[in-house]
Amino acid sequence: MKGKTYKGFSLIEILVVVALIVILATITIVAINPGKNFRDTRNAQRSADVNALLSAVTQYTTDGKELPAGILECSTTDWKVGSPIGTSTAEGYIDLEPLLAGGGEGNDYMVSIPTDPSGGTAEDTSYVICKIGTRVQIAAPRAEDGKEIAVRR
Repeated sequence: MKGKTYKGFSLIEILVVVALIVILATITIVAINPGKNFRDTRNAQRSADVNALLSAVTQYTTDGKELPAGILECSTTDWKVGSPIGTSTAEGYIDLEPLLAGGGEGNDYMVSIPTDPSGGTAEDTSYVICKIGTRVQIAAPRAEDGKEIAVRR
């Protein structure tokens, strides 16, 4: 008399396959590193924003217009120091809205003032502006992974 034969997979075989899938998924997630990709994307946006702001400021001053008063001198030791850009009424904020399109008087240097991708607002864009003589620097102090995002012209 023959014994019963079972068709299918044993518990050990299923556990081995599940373990292999978990190991491969872990390796894939570590290799892709979505956190770093998101940080790099935010830093790329910050870099584009500061370049756009500086281009608008440069065009504005090239047309013979004066920058708002109160812009701090740039620090020689800390690139993050400067006057914060934003519409806030708090002391020290520099409002760059005169550069915006649609404000009349040929102000068509920017469509809108960009804000930091990690929570900047119109009141506080999280970008800073400072002067070095006649030159202007715009920086993104919230840059991640130790990146230095500052441009000057």
